[in-house]
Amino acid sequence: MAFKGRKSSNKNPPFFSHEFVIQNHADIVSCVALLFVIGLMIQATSPYAYMFIALHHNSTEQTSAESVVRYTYGLKDICVTFFYFLICIVIHAIIQEYILDKISRKLHLSKVKHSKFNESGQLLFFYGMSVFWGVHIILKENLLLNVSSLWEGYPHTEMVFMFKFFFIIQLAYWFHQYPELYFQKIKKEEMPEKICYASVALVFIAAAYLFNFTRVGVCLLVIHYFSEMTYHVARLIDFVDKEERGRKWGYILWRSVFVLASLGSVMLSVLTFFYGLTSVSSNNAGASTPGDFNTPTIRISALAAVVLLQVYLMFNFITDQLRQWRETTQTTSVRKLTASANNNNKGKHAKNKKHD
Repeated sequence: MAFKGRKSSNKNPPFFSHEFVIQNHADIVSCVALLFVIGLMIQATSPYAYMFIALHHNSTEQTSAESVVRYTYGLKDICVTFFYFLICIVIHAIIQEYILDKISRKLHLSKVKHSKFNESGQLLFFYGMSVFWGVHIILKENLLLNVSSLWEGYPHTEMVFMFKFFFIIQLAYWFHQYPELYFQKIKKEEMPEKICYASVALVFIAAAYLFNFTRVGVCLLVIHYFSEMTYHVARLIDFVDKEERGRKWGYILWRSVFVLASLGSVMLSVLTFFYGLTSVSSNNAGASTPGDFNTPTIRISALAAVVLLQVYLMFNFITDQLRQWRETTQTTSVRKLTASANNNNKGKHAKNKKHD
């Protein structure tokens, strides 16, 4: 699979050099992924290839009359996550090559803005897809109108295909962010922030998946992703709109959505972990169920993790807004001083002309 339009220099880099791997990483990774697909066609390797491509840990009984297939989680999910980790790298390269690079060439952005434009474009695609997918799951599982289903019937050890596949893709995407730091030639000073962001996302998603908090997890992800999506939309408008008409309204919309999303995440977490799961735990006191992590320690830890994350994000948000306000105030004051100085100079010149 060849990607057309890739930037190439006159001198071809040596095989297996850093530059060679960076320029051709999408082709290399797609070939590795293709080996698993070809393995399905060979009888000897089919079971091993199937382990990486298909979802496993089917919990539906064969004698059951239920037509919906349900899954749990297990060690084989690591193999599936690895395969879709490769797919995420390939899709990342396709979006970069065929969409973002073509748009950025027309915008003539600086290096700094070009990097931010690529980052926002990639994340906007992922957040938009995840929000659409997550809302579909919430509506299909009737989690929106029946909020109590977030904790009733816990532990929620069984998931339908699209529910489990959603979490597999989430884990694969945030894992693929680590090699992308190398493939995209991210500067060393920018790496800690990006590594921290991807690591926090992985920890929260993996915890929701392993502790069977998938229902509240998908709701919190949709809320957070929608807030992030509006931010990257506003930033892309900032890059595209040179007259800065839509820039102001884009950031106002993001600020409003961010505050509401933070409050909504905290309220939903308190409702689920402090109220809902506590009542379920008291009703099932003394009962030991496989996959049940509804203990006071885990509930308090999960609630504290969500609240602390939102406090940290809100702190950064307020700090950034104050910094922008100071910069705007300083710029406005400088403009006023410059304008008043120009007016005084014009008045002096006018007086001098009259005396002459």
